[in-house]
Amino acid sequence: MTGNFITSLTRGGEAWTPTFVTTLQAKRCIGCGRCFKVCPRQVFNLVDREALLDALSAEEKGEDWEDDGFADEPQMVMTIQNANDCIGCAACARVCPKRCHIHAPWPLSP
Repeated sequence: MTGNFITSLTRGGEAWTPTFVTTLQAKRCIGCGRCFKVCPRQVFNLVDREALLDALSAEEKGEDWEDDGFADEPQMVMTIQNANDCIGCAACARVCPKRCHIHAPWPLSP
């Protein structure tokens, strides 16, 4: 990776650039809770899908939220609750069956 990002070393002395969760694509999320269970820092939270949709703008929802394949009964989806607590381990992305998580390296403070 190029740039001035937060970096560290592995126990073996190799350079490592953690990637922190920046976005969770709620439209893909099936509410399985795997990321919630594997996260050591309580970054995620389950919320009611309809409440999340009500909070999103029309642009954020996109055109096909109504035809998203989910039944009309209550459905839970994951959201990012404490992004600043993410340690960049990316365990959430490794366990997610729908690949909902987007990660990126974090720039060093200027």
